[in-house]
Amino acid sequence: MTVEDRERLETERLRTVQQLASLSRDFDAVVEASKDSNADDEHDPDGATVAFERSQVDSLLQQARRHLDEIDDAQSRLDEGSYGVCESCGRPIAAARLEARPVARTCIECASARR
Repeated sequence: MTVEDRERLETERLRTVQQLASLSRDFDAVVEASKDSNADDEHDPDGATVAFERSQVDSLLQQARRHLDEIDDAQSRLDEGSYGVCESCGRPIAAARLEARPVARTCIECASARR
């Protein structure tokens, strides 16, 4: 593919790594804050909120880690020469789709058919 594709993936990877760092700090802050709170979530009105926040941040962390894996896979496909080729039908993935979703594995038609 093109230099722009590689740069787009590298930019997306950097953004995701920064997001992971920020979310990790947020998660650590929530955990630290919960150490000072009442451990009885059932009777502590703030306990449920802390547990919810911890769960939310953890979900976002997991999502960012999966996205980082997708970026790494896309970079591998780029190195192999299969980036931008639909894994379902073998046709090229439109440049606009790759610009909007650099980790796309399928063309719009195949992605729409899966739904």
